[in-house]
Amino acid sequence: MVDVPDGLKVTAAWAWRLLVVAAALAGFSWLLAEFSGVTVPLAIALLLVALLDPLVRRLRALGTPPVLASLMALLALVLVIVGIFVMIGTQVASQSSSLADQTLKGVEQLMGWLSSGPLHLDPAQIDGWIDQLTTWVSNSRADIASYLGRVGGQLGHFLAGTAIALVAAFFFGYDGQRMWQSFTGWLPEEARAKTYEAGRRGWESLVSYMRATVLVSLVDALGVLLAALVLGLPLPWALFALTWIASFVPILGAVTAGFVAVVLALVTHGWVSALLMLGAVVLVMELESHFLQPILLGRAVSLHPLAVLIGLAIGATLAGIVGALLVIPTLAFSVAFVRGLDPQRFPEVRHH
Repeated sequence: MVDVPDGLKVTAAWAWRLLVVAAALAGFSWLLAEFSGVTVPLAIALLLVALLDPLVRRLRALGTPPVLASLMALLALVLVIVGIFVMIGTQVASQSSSLADQTLKGVEQLMGWLSSGPLHLDPAQIDGWIDQLTTWVSNSRADIASYLGRVGGQLGHFLAGTAIALVAAFFFGYDGQRMWQSFTGWLPEEARAKTYEAGRRGWESLVSYMRATVLVSLVDALGVLLAALVLGLPLPWALFALTWIASFVPILGAVTAGFVAVVLALVTHGWVSALLMLGAVVLVMELESHFLQPILLGRAVSLHPLAVLIGLAIGATLAGIVGALLVIPTLAFSVAFVRGLDPQRFPEVRHH
């Protein structure tokens, strides 16, 4: 009989257990992806409820019935979002002509810089690239039309998902606690209280995360707005709204919004304004990563920055923007939930 070393036995035991866990996670991820038309709106609904939880609690404390409190909070959120888009549309419509003129002038300045600047590109070469782009667009009309058709179909799915998320958020808002109690009631009696408490701690962590994310996103948006106003860029409030909304996706959102602001500065005011806007965006992101996130998000969730970075990479790889949006809240809830299963080892930390 072969004498197997103890180290190999332990390694093999851990290996097959890890394989089982990996297979379970893979199967669960496959189910989520297959039913993404339902699972993603429900996940968004949970984030909305966590975002509105302080308002709902305040309304209930004032004596508002639970159903009415949930409905009022949800309507307030919808009004805010609609108001933001109306403001953006109004600003874009009022500045469309001047923005077009500024953009055309900026493009002409950029072409002149490419010709006379340090790159010394041949104007004929630049014109050749423009002609190639025009020819490609002309020859790809069928592909572009097909793509627009797919975008229209995706828009329909988006609207349907939005409706599901709003309805689910309403029910989660006023009846979520009873739903969780009903779920834990299916568990063995010895696990009910512990699981219920772990879920409560996970939910508190998620609420704290959303509250901190709102503050961080607001500071990011105010920084971009201030830079846009100082530089005299068009659509400053549109940049504010875009940055505020995009910053809910950690790191990726702020980078995307900053890129839009820099491009807008480049095409309307030239490369000097673009460099100044780039410096402002970098300053805002440094303020966020080295000051706001450690103080606000660090108190809200117990996640190491490296875990956040790896989680974002995995989430974006698996599910794109949706994955990047959901992965950090999911980690925040999961870590608090697991710790709540062993409260003596992991005492609860109250978030303020």
